[in-house]
Amino acid sequence: MEQMKLSAKITVCRYNELSSDEKILVDEARAALLAAYAPYSRFRVGAAARLADGRIVRGSNQENASFPAGLCAERTALFSAGALAPDVPVEAIALAAEADGVPTLAPITPCGICRQVMLETENRYKKPLRILMCGRDEVYIASSVRDLLPLAFSL
Repeated sequence: MEQMKLSAKITVCRYNELSSDEKILVDEARAALLAAYAPYSRFRVGAAARLADGRIVRGSNQENASFPAGLCAERTALFSAGALAPDVPVEAIALAAEADGVPTLAPITPCGICRQVMLETENRYKKPLRILMCGRDEVYIASSVRDLLPLAFSL
């Protein structure tokens, strides 16, 4: 029997250490969470995806009383980007969240389904998707979803 060690490369920084383009993307994600529909969890999530042509597409979580019918902010943004500009690669996505109106202290990370959708986005455009996961003070940055999903399912 063998063991395999997996590791992830994540950059940890503060908002003021981000580039101006990254700050704009984070600000857009924070603004996007205001459009969340989260009456059940009261946990609002916003996402902002930057396309290769510079456009930013926002998404927010949308809950439903039939819980599987809801949609996460990341998928809302990525699917919207794919529908609006199917031939324009998505280069980066930023995520932000708040619980009961208070920004999360720790950076928010995508769920497993969203990680899989991000992987499909990388595969679709044949380039890594940079992910900025925001907390109140810190930002985690992954250069590719493969850092968040090391044993990814892919066809």
